[in-house]
Order: sequence, then structure tokens, then C-alpha cells
Amino acid sequence: MTVNGEAREAGEGSEAGKPGKPGKPLTRRTVTRSGENPVPVLSRGVVILFAVACGAAVANVYFSQPLLVTMGHDLAMSPALVGSVVTLTHVGYGLGLFFLVPLGDVADRRRLIVAQLLLLVVVLSVVAAARTAAILLTGMAATGLLAVVTQTLVAFAASLAPPAGRGRVVGLVTSGVVIGILLARTASGLMADLAGWRSVYLASAVLTALLALILYGVLPRHGGAPSATLRYGQLLRSTVTLFARERLLRLRALFGLLIFAAFSTLWSSVALPLSEAPYFLPHSAIGALGLIGVAGALAATVAGRLNDRGLARRTTGIALSLLAASWLPLAFTRSSLWALIAGVFLLDLAVQAVHVTNQALIYALHPDAGSRLIGGYMVFYSIGSATGALAATSLYTVAGWGAVCALGAAFSCLGLVVWACTRPTAGRSPAPHGQAELAPLRPPS
Repeated sequence: MTVNGEAREAGEGSEAGKPGKPGKPLTRRTVTRSGENPVPVLSRGVVILFAVACGAAVANVYFSQPLLVTMGHDLAMSPALVGSVVTLTHVGYGLGLFFLVPLGDVADRRRLIVAQLLLLVVVLSVVAAARTAAILLTGMAATGLLAVVTQTLVAFAASLAPPAGRGRVVGLVTSGVVIGILLARTASGLMADLAGWRSVYLASAVLTALLALILYGVLPRHGGAPSATLRYGQLLRSTVTLFARERLLRLRALFGLLIFAAFSTLWSSVALPLSEAPYFLPHSAIGALGLIGVAGALAATVAGRLNDRGLARRTTGIALSLLAASWLPLAFTRSSLWALIAGVFLLDLAVQAVHVTNQALIYALHPDAGSRLIGGYMVFYSIGSATGALAATSLYTVAGWGAVCALGAAFSCLGLVVWACTRPTAGRSPAPHGQAELAPLRPPS
């Protein structure tokens, strides 16, 4: 197997262009250098569709955060119980990353994605109609579990992209994920003000059903479907084995944990100083900060192109430097909203750049295990997000905003130190398509 998986890409993508099968408009076909097998090239419109679907799916994990008080009053839930809404959603998401996402390596990804989206429609409808706390909490846990279809979509898009353009595709699709996270709170708060909290989940169910129908018609049948025939237990064990075997995967998972700990440190606590003196901003104004984050996330799509040019390591170092630097203006949040805006832009730009580079690199390790690689990597994302949120909110109560910024800067600087201490072996020639950090590989068993 080649490092970049060119041979496998040609074989996996050849179904997409066959006549009479769904997905005919998905790609145009190019001929490989051997001239034997057509390789699909994703159109920009379909890549954007992937990004929209990813953003819509992952947003369901974050919709509840501005709605907790309203949910609690409506269903007569205690503060402790209503707080478990967010916890159970994230627990479900973490379980889905390990138990569901790897299925993309052994199942038809098109059918798997559509099935998960349709099940998500049912669960969202249950949440929208919930009349007891038990039903709501069960529905939220199931929502998190099924929202991991986002990562199956990312792996599918990566498998359909040609190796030389994979970073660009992963960058665009991952932008949809980050934008979905950033805008979820703003959208749910506005909709709840207009039509109540239940309307948020009802509208999401309708959008998810529409996306399922569109993707069913657009995605190629068996396109990107892997040839592995592992049993489910073997599939899960192989995910752990990949981490034990691949140094690059462990390193990039550590970067993922640290950048999302920094990301969560900001976004889980920034509403606290803004709702106090001297600002006393309403929730809608605080939620508008997500628009600034979106601008940063969109700007970072260039990281995928840099990865395709073999600049993954340099991109990571620059982005981690920007992440560390972003906490300097953020520390002046109480005295300047412009400083906050600059810090938010830099932080989201940096996090997205590292995240895109991480996913492009680890997928290229073993394209036939792409879902396991991305799912396993995202487990560390969840750990980092949970750690940052818990630490930031606790620290703010005890020591204030300055201590929160110091915490975020510590996560960021630790990532930069790890990057500086893990330089590639001297004299090793850069691998193609941004994979200079890859050691010689053995195919996964």
C-alpha cells in the first residue's frame, strides 16, 4: 500500500462514475497516470454539501446550551438535572466516536450516513415532543450518539478526494463542522426567542431529513466503500492498535486535545465576563461572537492547501504560535471589545488550521482505516473540549477572567512546546502531499 493510498483511491472511486448509479453528478472523472482507472474529483458544490451536512449534524450537540433554563422551567427539572442535558449529549457523542464512526471502514458509507441521519430525525422529533425529563435526557444522549455522522462524512469526503487535493477538501468540510459549532448557540437562542425551545429541534429534524434525501441521491453507491471485512470486535480493537502503532496519530491526537482544550476554555466561559460590568451584554449580542469565529474558521481553509503542498509542519507551528498569541488580546476583554474580537478571530483561525492539518495527515496514514483514524482522533477532541470547559468555568469562579486566559495560554503554549520538541528526523526527505512526519508504515491488520 502506498503512503498516500493512490492505488486504493483509484479502486474505491471508480464506482462513482459508473452510469445508472446514484452520485453521477457528484464528480467529474480524471484518468490516472496508468490510464486504467478513473479517479473521482469532487466538485466544489458537493464539497460544500458535505460541509453543510457536517455543520447541521454537529450543531445538534450544542443547541441546548442557551436553552437549559427554559427547558428546566418547562419540564420542572432541578438545576442539577437540567445541567446533565449537556453532559449526556457529550457522553453520547464520545461513545459514538468510538462505537459508530469505525463502521465507516466496513460498511457502505452512503447507506450508513443516510441511516444515521434518518435515525437522528426520529430522535430530534422525540426531543422536540418530550414531556418528561427522562424522555428529554434519553433523547439528548441519543442525539449526541448519532451526531457523530459528522465524522463519517469527513472520512467519506477524504476517501473521495484525490491524494493531491485531500487537504483542500478536508479543510472545506471541516470548516462546516467548526461553523456549525460556532453558530449553533446563536441560532438556537434566536429561534427559542421566536417560537420556543422545541422549535429548535423540530426545525433541525426537518433540515436533517432534507439533507438525508439529498445525500441519498448525490452520494455514490459504494463510493469510497472499503474492502475490509473485519468483525465488529476486531474493528474496535484495531482502532486501539492503530494508536499503539502510529506515532504520528498519537502526536496529532495530542495536538487535537490541546487545541480544543484552549478552544473550549474560551467559548465555555467568555459569556461570563461579557454579561457582567461594564458590558452587561444580552445573550443575543454574546452569541454574535460566533460570527467572528466563523470568519476565522473560513480563513483557515488555506491550511488544507498548504498541507497539499507539503507544508504541514510549518503550518502547524505558525498556527500554534497564533493560538498562543491570541490570549494576549483576550486578556484585555474587560477593557476592550476590539481586543476580544481580535483574540477570537486569531484563536479560531489557529484551531481550525491545526485541526484541518491533523485530519489530512492522519487520514493519509491508512486510507482504508480512515473512519477509525478520524473517530479515534476525535475522541481526544472530546476529552480536550470537556477538560477546557470544566477547568475554565471552575477557575473563573475562583480567580476571574485573567486566570482563565492564563489557562488557555498554558494549553496553547504546551502545544507549541510539543511541536518544537518533535522535529522530523534530520536528513529525512519530505514525503509528498504534506506528510513529512510519517514514518515508514505497515498496513493495519
